[in-house]
Amino acid sequence: QEQLVESGGGLVQSGGSLRLSCVASGNIFEAYDMGWYRQAPGKQRELVARNFRNGSTNYADSVQGRFTISRDNAENTVYLQMNSLKPEDTAVYYCNALLYGINHWGKGTLVTVSS
Repeated sequence: QEQLVESGGGLVQSGGSLRLSCVASGNIFEAYDMGWYRQAPGKQRELVARNFRNGSTNYADSVQGRFTISRDNAENTVYLQMNSLKPEDTAVYYCNALLYGINHWGKGTLVTVSS
């Protein structure tokens, strides 16, 4: 079972930036497709960004051009750089690791963007 631990959430003003980190346990991090999801109050969890094991990435339309996902396989870590934050980005952000159809989730980190 892959263990994922997120950090970096907090309170930021609209237009500000945050960087989230997710550290994974185990020794096959490079084999995983990694992703960030978020869940706002009263809404379903949604995909924010993915970083595939081949290095390709994709983003939700709502964050394209503002957020950047990256990974450091040597450190078993995936990052989410969030710039130009908006109040509608307020949510709990979850790290995800996918391998052989099995999803692993972190416990989440709260991001609050004030207007």
